[in-house]
Amino acid sequence: MSTNETASIEEPELPDGDYAWKRVLGTDELPEGRVTTVTVGHESLCMSNTVEGGFGCVANACPHQGGPLGEGSIEGGWLRCPWHGYDFSPKNGIPPGAFNDGPIAYPTEVREDGVYVALPMEMARPRTVSDVMVDTMLNWGVTHVFGMVGHSNLGFADAMRVAEERGDLTYIGIRHEGAASFAATAYGKLTGRLAACFAIAGPGSTNLITGLYDAKTDRAPVLALSGQVPSSVRGRGAFQDTDLHAAFADVSRYSETVQAGSNHAELMTLACKTALLERDVAHLVFPDEVQEIEAEVSATASGPDGRTGAREIAPPSSALAAAVAALTASDRPLIIIGNGAKEGMHEILALAEKVDAPVVTTFKAKGLISDSHPLGCGVLGRSGTPVASWFMNESDLLVTFGVSFANHTGIADYKPIVQVDFDPMALGRFHPVSVAVQAHVGVAAQAMAEGCGTTSRDGAAAEVAQRWAIWRAEKASRRADDRGEGVNAAALFHALGDCVPHDAIMPVDVGNNTYSFGRYFEVANQSVLMSGYLGSIGFSLPAAMGSWAATQSQPEFAGRKVVSISGDGGLGQYAMELTTAVKYGMDITHVVMNNSELGKISKEQRAADYDVWQTSLHNPSFAAFAELCGAKGIRVTEIGDLQAAMAEALAYDGPALVEVVTDALLV
Repeated sequence: MSTNETASIEEPELPDGDYAWKRVLGTDELPEGRVTTVTVGHESLCMSNTVEGGFGCVANACPHQGGPLGEGSIEGGWLRCPWHGYDFSPKNGIPPGAFNDGPIAYPTEVREDGVYVALPMEMARPRTVSDVMVDTMLNWGVTHVFGMVGHSNLGFADAMRVAEERGDLTYIGIRHEGAASFAATAYGKLTGRLAACFAIAGPGSTNLITGLYDAKTDRAPVLALSGQVPSSVRGRGAFQDTDLHAAFADVSRYSETVQAGSNHAELMTLACKTALLERDVAHLVFPDEVQEIEAEVSATASGPDGRTGAREIAPPSSALAAAVAALTASDRPLIIIGNGAKEGMHEILALAEKVDAPVVTTFKAKGLISDSHPLGCGVLGRSGTPVASWFMNESDLLVTFGVSFANHTGIADYKPIVQVDFDPMALGRFHPVSVAVQAHVGVAAQAMAEGCGTTSRDGAAAEVAQRWAIWRAEKASRRADDRGEGVNAAALFHALGDCVPHDAIMPVDVGNNTYSFGRYFEVANQSVLMSGYLGSIGFSLPAAMGSWAATQSQPEFAGRKVVSISGDGGLGQYAMELTTAVKYGMDITHVVMNNSELGKISKEQRAADYDVWQTSLHNPSFAAFAELCGAKGIRVTEIGDLQAAMAEALAYDGPALVEVVTDALLV
């Protein structure tokens, strides 16, 4: 907008009501002909210094689309908006001609010690609908939010800031929203409780989706919070205007947009309840303008009281009787536990000991029973041990608890099966089973033990010990393999078994590193987390961040070390989150197997008779990279240095990375 008029230099009137003179600049800080942005309290101001009018002060936002006037320029005595070229008097905000839509202006005064501006007294921050929803979220047990603050979620972010200042919430600012959703997912997998991930409209929210699919497929509760463009421009092709309902339709069990007239507390309650009870993803969308609406005086936060019932559901008597009859008649029963058995392990192990049945796990359930337990046989399936597969072959009845029957596990569908699960859709999902028992796994296991009476079976523990001895001898032989191209996987995981605390939390990634972990690492009482059915590479480092958050917020995890494992391909996905770990002082030890290759893909290409193609990686020294990020970095190239390196990393108070140069073929 150009004009031949001269910009007005008339001093604006003093603000109505209470005001105060605030020093904003030194007299020599802003040259003539220049503008700049200053902040006083929560007010952003555009200060100018012109030959004609001297110092002037107007609100920093252009009244048209909020352009930052302090980033504009002085042209012919006029203050020009950097976005659209609109002109205003830098002294009093009056535009040229017949226009009357200028920014608010404030009187200025030059004193000996600087430039002062007369500003209205800052009003107390009102309680907004975002505050109501954040307080409701807190009532449902959310202690940590992982995310990125941006232009379309600022109102909700400010409500979280207030909660954090009260000490009620911890916010972790990440480098990529995918890491935020993986961190929140891992928190849910580990604790069964809610964490939240937070993003802006458009790409920020779509970046959450991969981690949320991991939560959905592995039945972990997660709350996803999305900013959205203002409702006035929604659907009109505005910047970052995307249909978040459509984008999140498949990944979320519950997804709603918060409206001005919504019952805001109840929307948040329904989202949290859905995520927790359905063990799934709940998603809320916050249009930009709704976040800042002042809450009604009567608006109160909601919470879980009176909203949920007991979930320890007993099995129907007929199904229980059939399960007990099958178990009593069996000569060689085998108990298989999946990740869904986590809440009933005490009762399940008591049942196994009473009926003298060996116990194997799915890969996702690795760690739910110690490999040193007399009846523990390790992991069944592609990532498993020959101990587990031998007992599968020798069994005449399979009793499964919280198992999904994924093809990776390799459960023999031709054998009699008693399946126990809380989810009716999980029962007989892929093929009919002999006895389907819908119940809480712990309640069902206890009832089955009570119904079985005294068994005449004996000797399973001796048989388990014999099979472990055979497998451990084989592993010892493999540890000696050396082609001169790096540490072999059997040696690495044997060393980690000696070093990692028995109660560590261990997120693992996807790839050959994960298969080797399942096969070679013998668990004590560690908690193992993985991207199970989605199988998303890059999971482990963000998951370590979520696990660390659990050690800070949940008493049962306090003091436990977090030791995550990945290949070089996995670490490359979210490597910059090392800076996040450093920023927040996260006590995480990450072990990266560096073979400069996507080894699992190379293996699959060979198995399918293809040439190995495009699986090589160009890597930095990850240990040096960690040091540049502010973490502890240690590089290991020899088997004999593994234990000392791990001891040093585990003793470090903060994030540490151990880079192990490994042989891509010795997995």
